[in-house]
Formats: sequence, C-alpha cells, structure tokens
Amino acid sequence: MADEVLFEFLHSELIDYVLVNSEKDKKHGDLSTLEYIGFSTGYRIIERLTKEWPRFKDELDTMKFICTDFWSSINKKQIDNLRTNHQGVYVLQDNAFRFLTRLSSGRQYLEMAPKYVAFTCGLIRGALSNLGINSMVTAEVQSMPACKFHIQVQRV
Repeated sequence: MADEVLFEFLHSELIDYVLVNSEKDKKHGDLSTLEYIGFSTGYRIIERLTKEWPRFKDELDTMKFICTDFWSSINKKQIDNLRTNHQGVYVLQDNAFRFLTRLSSGRQYLEMAPKYVAFTCGLIRGALSNLGINSMVTAEVQSMPACKFHIQVQRV
C-alpha cells in the first residue's frame, strides 16, 4: 500500500517538475520529456519482468503480456479491455486509470488529462521497444477516470 502511494506522489512530482522546467525554458506544455522518461523507465522495467520468460511467439502474445503482467506490476490490476484489428492497431482500455482517479471527474479536468497519461504512453512504448516492437502510443481520455491507449505498430 505504501509503495503505491509513493509511486503516485513521485508521478505527480515528476509532472510538476517537467512542466515547471518547460515553462522556464519557454516550452509550454512540453509533454515529450515526460514521454521520454516513461520510455526509458518502461524499457528497463520490462527487462526485469521478462528476464526468465521465453520470447513471445507473436505480437498478440506480447500485447497480452503487456495487458496482464506488465500492467499489473505497475498499476496493481490488469487492463480492462484489449482490442485489435489484427493489422497492427491495438487499443488498451483502463476504466479506472490510477493517475486519473485522484482527479475530479468534471469536464473541466479533461484538459489536464494529457499531463497524467504522457508518462504511461512512454512506459508502454519503451516496454514494447525492448521486446522488439516499434510503436507509436497515444492516449485518449473522453470521460474521467477511463483512459484508452492506442498502439500503432510501426512496420519496417
């Protein structure tokens, strides 16, 4: 329980730190720094989680691992829904995204949501990158605290 609260505080402080520093440098709302920090963190976390696992047989198995084991290690629960078109597009839906549950569910807070999901987009992209899948990850928040992560696999 205590480690969950500490992680949430660390996440909030990380957002504040990056956004305050981007304002000082006249780069208002620079979320790419948060996404990059998430990328490097996800890259390292997946290294530890999969060190004793055999390689995944295909892309879908990798995504299932991300939705179950990876997501559980970070958010203490699995993804609520995984959808795919079987052509490299995946949608991961979390109906109670942990970093949005502490915010009010009013519509006025929807504009703040990208700040709280940028790090996690990077986490997912970094984890997939370490597993050999280059991707673009975006997030969509239509109603708080639900969040959809759209993963577009980049074919080489």
